[in-house]
Amino acid sequence: MGSQLVAAALLLLLATSGEASFDFFNIFRPRSESDYFLNAFDGAQEQTVPAQTEQEEQGAAPALATGLTKVPPTGPPSKAAQDKVRLKVGTDDEGPFGTWTIVSQNSGVSPMHMALMRHGKAVIFDTTTTGRSLLRLPEDNCRIDPRAKTQGTMDCWAHAVEFDYSTGGLRALKIQTDTWCSSGAFDPDGNLVQTGGYFEGEKTVRYLKPCDTCDWLEQPNSLAEGRWYATQVMLPDGRFVVFGGRRAFSYEFVPLQGKANDRAVSMPLLRETTDDVENNLYPFVNLLPDGNLFVFANDRSVIFDHRADKVVRELPKLAGGGRNYPDSAMSTLLPLDLRSNSREDPEPEVIICGGALKTAFKVGENNNTFLPALRDCNRINLAKPDAHWETEEMPVGRVMGDMLILPTGDLLLLNGAAKGCSGWGFARQPVLTPLLYSPNKPPGSRFQKLAASTIARMYHSTSAVLPDATVLVAGGNTNTAYNFSGVDFPTEVRVERFCPPYHSLHLAATRPEIHATSVPAAGMRYGNPFAFRFSSPVEGVVTKADVKVTMYAPPFTTHGYSMNQRMLILSVAAFTDEGQSHMLTVDAPAKPELAPPGYYLLFVVVRDVPSVAVWVKIQR
Repeated sequence: MGSQLVAAALLLLLATSGEASFDFFNIFRPRSESDYFLNAFDGAQEQTVPAQTEQEEQGAAPALATGLTKVPPTGPPSKAAQDKVRLKVGTDDEGPFGTWTIVSQNSGVSPMHMALMRHGKAVIFDTTTTGRSLLRLPEDNCRIDPRAKTQGTMDCWAHAVEFDYSTGGLRALKIQTDTWCSSGAFDPDGNLVQTGGYFEGEKTVRYLKPCDTCDWLEQPNSLAEGRWYATQVMLPDGRFVVFGGRRAFSYEFVPLQGKANDRAVSMPLLRETTDDVENNLYPFVNLLPDGNLFVFANDRSVIFDHRADKVVRELPKLAGGGRNYPDSAMSTLLPLDLRSNSREDPEPEVIICGGALKTAFKVGENNNTFLPALRDCNRINLAKPDAHWETEEMPVGRVMGDMLILPTGDLLLLNGAAKGCSGWGFARQPVLTPLLYSPNKPPGSRFQKLAASTIARMYHSTSAVLPDATVLVAGGNTNTAYNFSGVDFPTEVRVERFCPPYHSLHLAATRPEIHATSVPAAGMRYGNPFAFRFSSPVEGVVTKADVKVTMYAPPFTTHGYSMNQRMLILSVAAFTDEGQSHMLTVDAPAKPELAPPGYYLLFVVVRDVPSVAVWVKIQR
């Protein structure tokens, strides 16, 4: 208590002293709206358009939604837009390195948020705050704009879209409350449960079912505190808990549908890690195999028991800079390997790569200066009593990139920038080259540079692993009112597909195929065997040692963080070789602390080539 009083006194002194470097308590007050739309540069800027050289996918249908407007024209690229980072990959003999194609030239909205639904669609959406999008709502289904100067003004522009990643087709969705910088996760039935946002949306809980006619169901004022830039995580019992947000130094459990919270629970870590530019927003939160939570904010992390509301363990600081928004590093829980015969839990490891210096936002805002992004990539084994961060360097610094777990268990690092930080116009040097990170290789050999995109995707870019093991990539470069001219980086509405190296043509004939009709319709039960059949046309005999089965929880991705992303490598209990057809029995995860209830993508990987996934539900 004494140390807290001293700290409080020091903060008060800083706040009242004429020599204070900043007004500490100003960060707890709302900024004016113009603060959030302030570009990092003053004055006129040249027009720009990213290079458009990628091949459009054959067979991709035009947008199916009515009311889609054309992308406005853009001018020639500015000097800043031409300053991109494209790393040199190896020779053809060392390849393949992956390929890029265009799925859609116009997604209708700028995809600030992305989530893969289990009915063959992805939901993408941004904010209701920045004005018109490129897709109209039906005239009889507009929303009342609560922020319009004239009461009753209608907003007839869609701010959310159901996107068919197979055809490029669109279906407009209607969002009533502002989802700007919100959070989300899937419930045990595969419904998207989405929390927070801005203005009238900050305490809202939203629901979206996976169906071709469903739309958002919204329940405002369900949360006790506003959750803007917060993180939502699923618990073993199927509930959700949401951490942090701007000026919200607390957590709370998401109430049941139709209910509302009357209070939140204070979490000192979130207040203690708040600095003058709030480098602890969108904290990294992961469910661990023992049921506790790993919570990381700014440069500090703890193991937190949400059941007892106590910090079980404080972990070493991660030096070098900030890692959460707006410094925006990439992070995930590494795949949990269940193949050991031991009954003990697998050792959980968290990885955090990149980020920015803690002053990056301030110097960008005040001095139009863009500091180099961090190059370090850090891992910590949370099962070790002396857990510490082990560090290696990426080929290039990266801030606000995306980190996805591929079906093989490798990580894909993509999007982002080499200079600056998150925020409206606070980054430069978009990094076009993705990296493949192989966590089981020795340090120094884990990174592989892959084929570069031609599209710059920085602030508000998103991505998702698809059932066919390709990656959907969208969004980036948000501008007020979907500006496409007079800015260095126009609002990006094109959608790409990245095919990792395991999708190269010379491997196509060796890809395993799960027999969907053999997959038990009742799904998985914790701790029980799960049997199904697959085919593998690889040359020679396929042995049990050639086969890996992975189980992936599709995340909710926004601002470079994929919430609830999770992969398990299942233990193969039995394998029967019947020529090109094989019977496979795996052991389901033993408990929901390993795999919370819900729908997962199940892949069979033979000699590092993944199948198309099937959706499998795990439950008690």
